[in-house]
Amino acid sequence: MRRLIPHPALSVLLAIVWLLMANSITVGGIVLGLIFGILLPIFTAPFWPDRPRVRFGLAALGYVAIVLWDIVIANFQIAWLILFRRNRDLRSRWLVIPISLTTPEAITVLAGTISLTPGTVSSDVSADGRFLLVHALDVADEAAEVARIKQRYEKRLMQVFA
Repeated sequence: MRRLIPHPALSVLLAIVWLLMANSITVGGIVLGLIFGILLPIFTAPFWPDRPRVRFGLAALGYVAIVLWDIVIANFQIAWLILFRRNRDLRSRWLVIPISLTTPEAITVLAGTISLTPGTVSSDVSADGRFLLVHALDVADEAAEVARIKQRYEKRLMQVFA
């Protein structure tokens, strides 16, 4: 079965994305989505020899829920900063976050999560993959912000990518 569908989650995701891009659910669209969902992972499997183990369960759902919540809250925080504080009052900082994650996929998800949250953007990963450089728009305490990112995102990603 692994030879036919080497990356089941990717196959499902590709089929769903195809249906969303088609903007309608038809029999032909479903069939084409399934064909793409099966063939693309087969052709790309040689490029993923050491794919990470991902737990698609409560840990992943919890992570998605936390990220969505943080995005909503951060939007309100940034709107408040723009509307009620002057630019000279902002405390923008570069944060160097030590990373305990080991797989490139998990590090990419962490960097993407940080960039998705308004007010922060991931800028670079160190050559050895042990540090992430992040720019934050308004930070009162750098150490507390680094600890928050590690606790809120990285700790949960370690459970997802176990």
